[in-house]
Amino acid sequence: MKHTTTSPDRRPVRDRNGAATAAPPPGRTPPPGRTPARRRPASPQWAAWAFLTPVTLYLVLFYAYPLYRNIDLSLRHYTVRSFVRGDAPFTGLANYRAVFDDPTFAPALLHTVVFTAVCLVFQYAIGLALAVFFNQHFRLSATLRALFLVPWLLPLIVSASTWSWMLNSDSGIVNAALHAVGIGPVHWLTSPSWSLASVIIANIWIGVPFNLVVLYSGLQSIPAGLYEAAALDGANAWQRFWRITFPLLRPVSAITLLLGLVYTLKVFDIIWIMTKGGPADSSTTFATWSYQLGFGNLLPSFGPGAAVGNLLVVAALVFGLIHVRVQRKQALS
Repeated sequence: MKHTTTSPDRRPVRDRNGAATAAPPPGRTPPPGRTPARRRPASPQWAAWAFLTPVTLYLVLFYAYPLYRNIDLSLRHYTVRSFVRGDAPFTGLANYRAVFDDPTFAPALLHTVVFTAVCLVFQYAIGLALAVFFNQHFRLSATLRALFLVPWLLPLIVSASTWSWMLNSDSGIVNAALHAVGIGPVHWLTSPSWSLASVIIANIWIGVPFNLVVLYSGLQSIPAGLYEAAALDGANAWQRFWRITFPLLRPVSAITLLLGLVYTLKVFDIIWIMTKGGPADSSTTFATWSYQLGFGNLLPSFGPGAAVGNLLVVAALVFGLIHVRVQRKQALS
């Protein structure tokens, strides 16, 4: 007996509008209760790399490569001729030994430490006092805050030139004011005893607005209810500041001091315009000394100048790592 096989029904299927559509091929119909598998979306990894590429190129071109070149300068004996031809001999740490043996090293180190420490302390203290003062939200508070930003907005060459005129021994307004109260003239910029103090005063004036802005923004994040509760408990203004304001400002204060430290370590414009590191190296810091070695002589010492600059980079890096470690401990505690 012969068995015949019947072909599967391939009649067209009609939709709701009556139009005929092709029936699905046999074996392709999903089982009941299951939906057809969808194509997995493309991985977003390429988008992340696309966003990272410009930042990576910027860091490599403007940070990593200049740092590499500066390290290479400090490890070779460069002259003007070898700097152009690129055939400077490798000398290892000879430039660093020359810097440490230089008689200018100890005074420059002392001036850098004093300049940085005094500027940081006074900039932070004055900025914090002004931030607390403006946090009272009195009339004309916003206007006065804007006026305090003027030193920060002015170009450094304008600020330094203004202070040079104000502290001039013969025609400066500061000596004129001292003369009015019976005090003799002070040689602010030409005396080894006063030159470092002069550039410190100018740099404090320039850095206070930055501390004011950052610390004032930190004060805005402290809930006002804490002060009201402390006042109800009988705490006076000093106790509210010491028990509430200062502890809650620690994270903001830490980043403010770190940024101020990095900025103050590399201050060059103010010192160079006002005193050029003198007289007799009395206001020379590592920043000005590095410039003097590399560009201030007819026969520049590129290697030692780069070595001094690298010492500043190492100092800023050490303090940055300390800050990161302290912040991590505080976050874990």
